[in-house]
Amino acid sequence: MIRYCLLLMLVVNSCTCVKHLPTTMKTKEGVWVDLFNGKDLKDWIAKINHHEPGDNYGNTFRVEDGMIKVSYDHYENFNERFGHLFYKIPFSYYKLRLEYRFTGEFRKDAPSYANLNSGVMFHSQGPFTILKEQNWPISVEFQFNAGLGDGKSRPTGSMCSPGTNVVYQGKLDERHCISSSSRTFDKDEWVKAELVVYGDSLVAHIINGDTVLQYSKPQIGGNVVSGHNPAMKPDGKILNDGYIALQSEGQPIDFKNIQLMLLKKE
Repeated sequence: MIRYCLLLMLVVNSCTCVKHLPTTMKTKEGVWVDLFNGKDLKDWIAKINHHEPGDNYGNTFRVEDGMIKVSYDHYENFNERFGHLFYKIPFSYYKLRLEYRFTGEFRKDAPSYANLNSGVMFHSQGPFTILKEQNWPISVEFQFNAGLGDGKSRPTGSMCSPGTNVVYQGKLDERHCISSSSRTFDKDEWVKAELVVYGDSLVAHIINGDTVLQYSKPQIGGNVVSGHNPAMKPDGKILNDGYIALQSEGQPIDFKNIQLMLLKKE
């Protein structure tokens, strides 16, 4: 933990270089590093509802063509198997960037709200603290959506909060989701998403270069999450670090170019 905290103090500038992230987390200032090597799921841990950590049921998360793909072709039924693929270590001050696109057919036995819906969880509890029958990790979600083809606005880059709350526009906001200001994107369209996290002081959601949502003071609270160990949910506790996880909720989705830059703690 001491080594990790020291590394978070590294000064980061605007260099656009990219290198693979060493296991020790040693990296030069201002360097984007790859969290995903494009070849396999090394350094990633699956946790799927009704299954133990590390059990990638049905090969839900797989690597094909240099992408992490969420697929359900080995599922007989969905059965609320909400899944998350965790990077192996937590982060606090950082930028995360990736590209995603929704593909394939939505599982009709998944909840209707999950249609063309996925995301990235952050400031999350670790995968090995999540119980077998826990639906979602206690975390904050950088939510991704695509339009449903009904002509209605459906922004992406919103915030949802399983077991958490945030401070939005200067006030504690206990809504489960806060919509972003982004435009609506279509299925099969690649979208560039960036998350900027300064511990608990500021979080910004960026879509295709535009800042679409900002808030602060993520903290444990609220509802939605169930099946968890009560000791993991001390309501009111401020979250200034945690794990990052890619989500599966019943809609196939592709992720690529998953990179992270540590930021200086201020």
